[in-house]
Amino acid sequence: MKFKSLFFLFVVAGGTLASCAMMPLSSTRSSEFTAQDMAVESMEMAAAPKMMESAPVEEEYAAQGGDFSSISAATERIVIKNASMSIVVEDPSNSIEVITKMAEDMGGFVVSSNLFKTTTSSGLEVPNANITVRVPADQLEEALEQIKALVSDPEVDILSEDVSGQDVTSEVTDLESRLRNLEAAETQLLQIMDSATDTEDVITIFRELTSVREEIEVIQGQIKYYRESARLSAISIYLQAKAAVEPITIGGWQPGVEAQRALQALVEGGKYIVNALIWLVLFALPILAIIFLPIYFIVKAIRKRQLQKKEKPIK
Repeated sequence: MKFKSLFFLFVVAGGTLASCAMMPLSSTRSSEFTAQDMAVESMEMAAAPKMMESAPVEEEYAAQGGDFSSISAATERIVIKNASMSIVVEDPSNSIEVITKMAEDMGGFVVSSNLFKTTTSSGLEVPNANITVRVPADQLEEALEQIKALVSDPEVDILSEDVSGQDVTSEVTDLESRLRNLEAAETQLLQIMDSATDTEDVITIFRELTSVREEIEVIQGQIKYYRESARLSAISIYLQAKAAVEPITIGGWQPGVEAQRALQALVEGGKYIVNALIWLVLFALPILAIIFLPIYFIVKAIRKRQLQKKEKPIK
């Protein structure tokens, strides 16, 4: 039978199964039946008996007390963990070298690094730096501890620390499902192309193959990005020189520190005053009103009656 006759039969079969199609694989044609659709629908017809056979197996498994939720719970979780820190060190340049070596020893690498100078308000020129590294996700905590060890006083010199996580398991699962469908469609298209004899049919199928191959490569790239990001955690560190944050010292006296303490005391004193006012308005005044208002009205009523008695003429 010629390929055109086969193609016509696929068109008729495709029209019958069109209502069951979940989504079109090609958006470039809305009214024509493409060669890719032929491949997908032929796979659906071939897989239908297997799907019908699998239903009794699931029912039997459920009747025996099986729990399919436990299967999904065992799915590998794909979580992207990243961290960022801002620390104060004696020498940012030397700290960059230490962090670089740490990342390489762990099997990671440096994504970017930048060493620059800034001028403080007192006119002092000090070095600062930014560095981003990737380390194995299972060694993220260890890497953070080694970075914290670079500071002299963790309570003061660790300015900020943030660790975030993003679960991309569902995204990767969806992409892998789409990838399997596209690869199966590509296989079917190649089989159809092998039996094609008409030049126009060959060109049509080739275009569909090119489109499917592009989608496959894009999805493969997305899956690789997610898995690599989950395997290697990114750590962004901002390093500030100790000299840039040290207080001004004059003969052992630190006016900046004293000013800071005075401001802190002012804030604390203002806080107590405001708290007292809040308690007075929201708690004390209502209680006093509940207690003294009835007394006030009683006293007022008694005085009014006494005045009325005095004004009443004596017969």
